[in-house]
Amino acid sequence: MVRLPGGLPFPETAAEARRLIPDLAGMVETADRIGEVTILGGADASSTRFDPERAVHAAVVALDAHSLRVIGQGGAVTLGGLPYVPGLLGFREVPALAEAWARLTPKPDLVLVDGHGVAHPQRLGIACLLGLVLDVPTIGVAKSVLVGAVEGELPDVPGAFAPLTWKGRRLATALRTRRGANPLYVSPGHRVSPEGAVAWVERCLRGRRLPEPTRAAHDAAGALRLSAVGALL
Repeated sequence: MVRLPGGLPFPETAAEARRLIPDLAGMVETADRIGEVTILGGADASSTRFDPERAVHAAVVALDAHSLRVIGQGGAVTLGGLPYVPGLLGFREVPALAEAWARLTPKPDLVLVDGHGVAHPQRLGIACLLGLVLDVPTIGVAKSVLVGAVEGELPDVPGAFAPLTWKGRRLATALRTRRGANPLYVSPGHRVSPEGAVAWVERCLRGRRLPEPTRAAHDAAGALRLSAVGALL
């Protein structure tokens, strides 16, 4: 069973999750406490909003931090978790990601998560929750804005960046990773600073829009979902 920090059981309802959010958000660290990184991780989960079985197909991959070559992969499929509720995506998908993590060898020192970190209405996006559950540094790498707006201009030049703010607070960095592509929204998940999060994402780029860890995890989660659908046909 997946458990929260302090050994608390994972919430089974949206109401339970909402009650836990303030305490969990207070545990999130947004300063660098990473240590040596020799293995990077990428995490992504694939699900359908109206799936009656509430299936979540999750993958976590391990990459050599120097070459960015995939050296390990773990996958899991869970059924019957929380329904789709805006703002509670982490509680829906983290159990599957934690199961995928348990099946992954070797274990990464830092994980880039396809989704938001503190760029979330309660500052507890999926990257934050996964970092707390696994007790590992995480970074949120989102493809769209959940809350807030980009301030100022964001030139169509790789490496250009601008703050994403909400209610006067900077939540994330909008980062242009490829000319002609929409930006990514990078925010701390857990035990990583805002500046450190951006630096690590930039370090993991190889000319594509997505950094290699989340790109590999996205492909792995998609393949897992396709194989599960194929098994039913």
